[in-house]
Amino acid sequence: MTTSPGDVQAAGGGDGGVALASARGRWVLTSAVLASGMAMLDGTVVNVALPTLGRDLDASISALQWVINAYMLTLSALLLLGGALGDRIGRRRTLVIGVVWFALASALCGLAQDAGTLIAARALQGVGGALLTPGSLALVRSSFRPRDQARAVGAWSGLGGVAGAVGPFLGGWLIDGPGWRWIFLINVPLAALVLFAVRHVPESRGENVAGQRFDVPGAVLGALFLAGVSFALIGASGDSSSVAALLGLAGLAAGAVFLLVEHRRRHPMLPLELFRSGLFSAANVMTLCLYAAIGGILFMLPVQLQTTLGYDALQAGTATLPITVLMLLLSAPAGDLARRFGPRLPLCAGPLIAAAGVLLMLRIGPGASYAADVLPAVVVLGLGMSVFVAPLTATVLASVESGRAGLASGVNNTAARIAQLLVVAALPLAVGLTGTAYTDPDALDSAFGKAAWGCAGLFVLAGVAAFAFIRPRPADWHGDEGNAPHCTANMAVTSPPLEPGECGRAATARTRRGRRAG
Repeated sequence: MTTSPGDVQAAGGGDGGVALASARGRWVLTSAVLASGMAMLDGTVVNVALPTLGRDLDASISALQWVINAYMLTLSALLLLGGALGDRIGRRRTLVIGVVWFALASALCGLAQDAGTLIAARALQGVGGALLTPGSLALVRSSFRPRDQARAVGAWSGLGGVAGAVGPFLGGWLIDGPGWRWIFLINVPLAALVLFAVRHVPESRGENVAGQRFDVPGAVLGALFLAGVSFALIGASGDSSSVAALLGLAGLAAGAVFLLVEHRRRHPMLPLELFRSGLFSAANVMTLCLYAAIGGILFMLPVQLQTTLGYDALQAGTATLPITVLMLLLSAPAGDLARRFGPRLPLCAGPLIAAAGVLLMLRIGPGASYAADVLPAVVVLGLGMSVFVAPLTATVLASVESGRAGLASGVNNTAARIAQLLVVAALPLAVGLTGTAYTDPDALDSAFGKAAWGCAGLFVLAGVAAFAFIRPRPADWHGDEGNAPHCTANMAVTSPPLEPGECGRAATARTRRGRRAG
């Protein structure tokens, strides 16, 4: 392949780089969008497939919880390590490894004949996701020349948002048509397209990574902590509750050792000094509450729609489409408002609006109609999420020094995924949904009402925390003149954007100016 002057390779953030309008630039963008689209498709569809999976595999609610959590467990534990691996061995190479791994694990998911095999394959799929998720964005950020990076990230975010919107249609059609196995098997041809496109993508590596060791002990201890707590919560309602208690204690012990190891390591996976910032700590506590609420209600709602209201998979998948559409349309304007007036108002108002949307879901029961009962609830929930997602990410990034914006964003994204993992483990137990009760419309309807109240409470708690701890101009604010930085890449519904957006670009620019001045 010939290379034009506009196709100069990005070697790590200098003045050169790939031009967005060039042939190579289009290959880079195609590779990144298809790669992130693979992971996003599973994120938007697997919840919708749960009732079908339960029937076909004769699975209990605890097995369905593990179908979700096996993936979230390995993804959460290895996400930060995956980003570091890309900096070390090459972002293109890491993306290729992640795509191949994800495709092979997806094929295993699609061929699974029982719940245990599917759960194990989902855990392997999470490992691939931990390489894939940060790798696709890192490829965009490292490949394009500086003046094209903003447009490239915007195109990646927008096209990824389209993929997220198409996911419910495609996934629902696959579940109702060829069968649930194809929500996983479709990743194989998608991976082949990514591997074809990525051949034309330049390689890049991170700066200043020589001599840094991977924090493998931290990753292992973090995984043991999450696994132990998840096993305890999911198994507490079963016959082996004593075993679950022991696993929970072992998980908590692993968590304590994890904190000790991270405190002592020279290059930890999770630098604990980040939490010396009260603003960073408060924003991440809010993240735990907000994304636990989102994860909980989006876990329960598709099952409620299919079991209690009789929706098919396509109808259940598209029922929540307004949330994605509203976030695509309104997240950037919400970021603009937060930049002008500060983050406190949207971080107080957004969760309260979302809580109102969840409480409207109490009307979603036997005999409910989509137009009168389901649609108003998901629209109000989508409005609330659109108000708080971008300002929350901006607040996290503004709470740390500019050079650590990427790390702070990764920690915040991991916190959101951990929140979803734990809520999926705890919620069925909390609302009394055990065994195969999710197949009983009356039992499920009662549990769904309790879940809605609990998720609404988490949203309200986050809004109260914002009022108490988020100030218009905190002492540890690193934004410009007390205003929130502007974050534009808000593609995912179930986690904050890994992309710091304009605030990340401004941080990078400030860091470079400081280096030149020094």
